[in-house]
Formats: sequence, C-alpha cells, structure tokens
Amino acid sequence: MGSLLMDTSSELIHSLLPIFMTTVLGASMVTVGVIEGIAEATAAVTKVFSGALSDRLRKRKPMVILGYGLAAISKPIFPLATSLAWVFAARFIDRIGKGIRGAPRDALIADITPAPLRGAAYGLRQALDSVGALLGPLLAVALMVAFANDLKTVLWAAVVPAVLAVALLAVAVREPEHAVSGSHVYAPLSLTSARRLGARYWLIVVLGAVFTLARFSEAFLILRARDVGLAIGYVPVIMIAMNAVYAAAAYPAGAAADSMSRRTLLLSGLGVLIGADFALAAASAVWHVIAGALLWGLHMALTQGLLSKLVADNAPAELRGTAFGIFNLITGGALVIASVLAGFLWERIGPAATFLAGAAFAAVTAIGVLLYRSKPPKPSMPMASAP
Repeated sequence: MGSLLMDTSSELIHSLLPIFMTTVLGASMVTVGVIEGIAEATAAVTKVFSGALSDRLRKRKPMVILGYGLAAISKPIFPLATSLAWVFAARFIDRIGKGIRGAPRDALIADITPAPLRGAAYGLRQALDSVGALLGPLLAVALMVAFANDLKTVLWAAVVPAVLAVALLAVAVREPEHAVSGSHVYAPLSLTSARRLGARYWLIVVLGAVFTLARFSEAFLILRARDVGLAIGYVPVIMIAMNAVYAAAAYPAGAAADSMSRRTLLLSGLGVLIGADFALAAASAVWHVIAGALLWGLHMALTQGLLSKLVADNAPAELRGTAFGIFNLITGGALVIASVLAGFLWERIGPAATFLAGAAFAAVTAIGVLLYRSKPPKPSMPMASAP
C-alpha cells in the first residue's frame, strides 16, 4: 500500500509538473528536459549506494523510511515554488528519496517473503505501483476540473497520500531480525562482493540491460499518439490504458513466475513486446496506438516482477541490497541509451524506425534466452561391471 500511495502522489505531480514549469514558471522545453534528466540520473546512481549501505548496516527498513520520507518532504515544495530553482530542488530531493528507498525496498521484500512466493510478492508491488500510476493522473484531471485549473491548489493534494505512505510504512512493516544474515560483513561495492554475487547474477544483469534496450521510455508512446492525431487533452489516455493492463496483470504474472518456467514467461513477455512494437510502428490511427500501449503494459507485467525475482533468488541474502542497486543502475543506464537512440531514429528516419529497432532488440534478447542453457551437471562415473 505504501507504493500505491506514494506513486499516486508522485504521478499526480508528474502529470502536471511540465505544464506548471512551462506556463506558470516560464521554463523552456530544454530546461524541462535538463531538470528531468538530472533527476532520473540522480535516482539511478543513489540506488547503488543505498542498496550497498543497507547490506553494510544489516538493516533495510530505516533506509526505506528515509527514502519515502524525503519524497514526502519534497511534495509541499512544488506548490510553494516561485522559481525553477525551487522545482529543481524539489525534484532533486524527490529523486534522491526514490534512489535511497529503491534497492533496500526490493531487498526487504525478498527478506520477508518465502522464496516460493517471491514472484507473487514482486508482482503485487508492481501492480500497486501501476495502480498508483493510474490513480495519480486520474486524480489530477478530476481536481483540475474541481478547482478550475488552479495548478498550485491541485499540487497541494499530493501531500496527503505521500504522508500516509510514510506513516503506513513506519507502523505496519516489520523487518525480521535475520533479514541480513551472515557472520561476515562485506565492504560495499568491493571486488569481493562482486565475486560473491556470482556468474548467474551477472548474467541476469546483462539480460536485464539488453532487455531494457528494447523498451525505451514510455514518452514515445505518447509522442506516437500525437503523431497519429490524438488531441493533447486526451494524451493521458495512452498512459492510463498501459497502466490499467499493467496493474491488472502484474500480480498474476508474478505468481506465475513462482510456478512455471521462468524462460517461458520471459519469452512470452518478449513476444508481447515485439507485438507492441509492430503495432506502434504500423500505427495509422489512434486505436492502433492504444492497442500497442495495452500490449506494452502486458509485457511490463510479464517481465518486471520476474526480473526482480531472478535478482533476489540469485544474490546472497547479505548482498541483496547491493545486487538490486547494481541491477537498477545498469538497467537505468540502458534505458537512457535506449531512449536517446529511439529519439535519434525518430528524428532521422521516422517513428516506425524507433519501434522496429525496439522489436529488433527484443528479438535478439529472445534468441539469447533460447540459446542459453544452464551448465549441465557432470555425469557420475559408471560403476565397473562385475567380472
């Protein structure tokens, strides 16, 4: 529930912040891009150090509360902002909070969830995040109507769910005493820790990075909708459609990861992503883009909880925070590269090229998954036959 409340708060603000910056504070589109880019990069880098620190301290919950607390503190700054410097400060604090809580929170889920149920647990978290991402924009639209487009008043509404998220986490979540076990404490981000993570973990990191190259920023879904003629006022429908499917399918998909072949589930997600890319590449009407967005949400549901489960299952308990931090940093960097490449292809060749390139990366990832086989166990020596 904490994820749902905080995502509702954050997405309410994010759905209105570009308008607030450009119309109320007079920011240029370049300035908006710089602020958002620095904010997301800050979150990605912070995740590595917060995860490693939670391993070092052998405690997750204090880091998670700190992260959620910083995000909550940032929320009143937005409606109080009188300059872009205030907005930059608020976004910086908010993303620092996100970075601090991200890896320790994912590690804490693994700590308090039995291994056979981790897929369901991560699926549930993804579902709640998506419900928040759905409710935030819907609440923003409703409040904008209720308060006659008074942006500052609507932004104040984001404070309530953010404070409730911190209170709920502090009271309702209990960290087990044995959460971060082990007699030896490994130095954060050291060579010894890297070796302890093991080859299978690093293979999952590589898989996650290549997979992320195939799924660039969802902003390109919105741009595609505008490209085929969707009116600006209805653009949020694309994200609402995507998040509705994501929220509905994330928990069943996560539970499936506990009981069925992970390879099959991952290949299914890649296949759905390829279908989404083809639909978006060939789109000539709004409903084509909506169909592509629905498939995009389904592929996210099939894969994101599964990847979290794979990280948790293949990292030692005492290094789970570090493992999630590294995974989030590398996949976050891959997302930046993918989005830059997508924008370059869009400008130089056209929107279809962007989505066809995404389909190509997804196909390459699927081929790699099909070709990879775990190293078989060595056959036992046959017993000598009796004379």
